Parts: sequence; structure tokens; C-alpha cells
Amino acid sequence: MADDTPLSPVLSAVHTTWAAGYRLLRGLSLSRVQTLVATLAGIVSVSGGAWSVVEFARGGNTGELVAVVQAAGSHHVVPDATIEILTTQDALIATLTPDASGRATQELKEGVYVVRISHPRYAAEARRIQVMPQQTIEVRTNLRAGSSSPVNRAAGAVRKALHF
Repeated sequence: MADDTPLSPVLSAVHTTWAAGYRLLRGLSLSRVQTLVATLAGIVSVSGGAWSVVEFARGGNTGELVAVVQAAGSHHVVPDATIEILTTQDALIATLTPDASGRATQELKEGVYVVRISHPRYAAEARRIQVMPQQTIEVRTNLRAGSSSPVNRAAGAVRKALHF
């Protein structure tokens, strides 16, 4: 093969790389190679164990709640609604506000919860949900016109009682 062929530089580079690798390996003893392999195996093993601990600590018994809040009829999002997540004994777990798309998410431990959605211009909604491990539960709420504020509810009750 002539030196002016296109393969000549490629073969030359391969030969140079192989020769450098051979010189490197020729200088290493078998015990040094075994030490290197054992050290790398130990690092990989410890890293894998640490990853498992982190995943376990993160909680395998949690699920995710996705709440979507819209106005009934128009299906427009209600981004300034308040989403409260409570235990069945009414202990507050979290208070969420939907994003611009009307969605809010929360990771929860396995169990039964009450999700209460409210907004001053809409009637409040409450739902009981059960969170299962490693699953996502989606709650879609269509808020109806009305009021969920205590003052407006009281005024509405007075008007209703007095037949206004």
C-alpha cells in the first residue's frame, strides 16, 4: 500500500495508539491490574448501595396527588384557588396553590386524606382520596359559582332564612 492512500494516516494513528497502550500495560504487573479492578468494583458497589439507601429513605410508601382546578361550565383554570390537604381528623398537611395551568402536585404518604378546594368567588369542594404507594391520584375539580368565604356563606344563610 502506498503512503499517499487515505488509509495510511488512519493505520498510523491506530498503530500509535496500540503501541502506547501496549507500553502502558507492559509496565503494569498483574497484581497492580487486580488492585485497580478491585478498587473500581468497590467504588461501584458503594455507589450502588448509597443510591439504594437514598431511594429507600425517599419513601417507597408515598404516592403523588395531582389536583386540577377549573371553573364549572367554562373550564377555565382557577390559578388563585386554595387547595388544602387534611387528614381524616382535619389536621392540615399542606396548602397548595395551582399554577397557571390550574395544576398543583404534592407527594403524600400512603393513606386517606381530605382535599378541600376553595376560592372566594366559588363554592368550596371537598373530596376524600386514598393515596397508594408509587401511584398518582388525580383530583379534577370544577368549582361552581357561589362563595366559600365564611362571611359570604353567613350572609347567604341569612338571606335564605329571611327569604330575600
